[in-house]
Amino acid sequence: MEYLSDRVQSLSESQTLAMAQKSRELKAQGINVINLSLGEPDFFTPDDIKEAAKRAIDENYTKYPPVPGYNDLREAISKKFLNENGLKYSVEQIVVSAGGKHSLMNVLMSLVNPGDEVIIPAPYWVSYYDQVLLAGGKPVIIETNLEDDFKMSPGQLEKAITGKTKLLIFNSPSNPTGMVYTRDEMQKIAEIIDRHKGIFVISDEIYEHIIFSQKHVSMASFDFIYDRVITVNGVSKAYAMTGWRIGYIGAPLPVARACSKLQSQFTSGVCSIAQRAALAALLSKGDEREKMRLAFQRRRDLICSLMKEIPGLKLRVPQGAFYIMPDVSYFIDKSYNGTVINNSDDLALYLLERARVAVVGGTAFGAPGCIRISYAASDEEIIEAVKRIKSALADLR
Repeated sequence: MEYLSDRVQSLSESQTLAMAQKSRELKAQGINVINLSLGEPDFFTPDDIKEAAKRAIDENYTKYPPVPGYNDLREAISKKFLNENGLKYSVEQIVVSAGGKHSLMNVLMSLVNPGDEVIIPAPYWVSYYDQVLLAGGKPVIIETNLEDDFKMSPGQLEKAITGKTKLLIFNSPSNPTGMVYTRDEMQKIAEIIDRHKGIFVISDEIYEHIIFSQKHVSMASFDFIYDRVITVNGVSKAYAMTGWRIGYIGAPLPVARACSKLQSQFTSGVCSIAQRAALAALLSKGDEREKMRLAFQRRRDLICSLMKEIPGLKLRVPQGAFYIMPDVSYFIDKSYNGTVINNSDDLALYLLERARVAVVGGTAFGAPGCIRISYAASDEEIIEAVKRIKSALADLR
């Protein structure tokens, strides 16, 4: 494949999507696989949102939409930012894109020049690293550990900053760890950013509504760095709308205009029908979002109580999102029937083949000693999956 560009050959395939594909292939063969690999709510999109999409078709929302999104949707996002996050973003500061991933890529391509350094605390969402590479930047990884709830310290951030640092990618609640930074912790990070005037922050807040023990804090709410924060969000997780592909940003006006300019050459405005559904989600008066949050909290408690019974596995209870990230270092270098587990990716494959449970190895998240497990599944599936995992791990010697 020498004719392919260096750009595409430098990228890795998303390991979450790859594991999900392997799971689907086994299911197609009639094998009973429990898929805990994807970051996708198992709920259906609420009915009032689906009805809004049907109306949009009947009302002929079938023409090219404006590149940054329909004005009424951007107005609703502006009000959402103000009412829920205390952030003042004008309509002109908002750009609607084809999912949060698209929003992130727009921002990176708009800000990062070749050689610019982008700080990413690990464990990190799998696409951050490769998106930075695609934008021509250099990922600078800050390693964290289970004992510190996978959170970077202010000292680590300060040490990672150089004269080439352009961006910090910040994610709370976190995918893949589910950990949530407190306001005090974020304040200290914001103060460091404030001291280094050329650095911007991408604050990925896609899981803000799936939080269990504290209130979500937006990084842009620290007004002294507001003009250097790009807030990324979307409707996928909070409203069970992953397939609708609607994400959005609130950003300093020059950044928002740059993202819109870039998007005009990539996708133009995103799906008109999905935008109308997203508007209905943001304006919804129903309680489906809260019902889903409570269900995720119950499932978190369930899976953590069960996983803690597995000898050798280390786990911290997450405060948000719908993932756990146990440390599986104890099982590395063990084997089953001659097959050696060399790393957590091997362990994920072993669990798929032996236990018929799909999880994701930690290497792609910058956490080679861990695996990520999504508990966006029914109670029955969680109970059965952990039972299988426990049995398969007990077989390793």
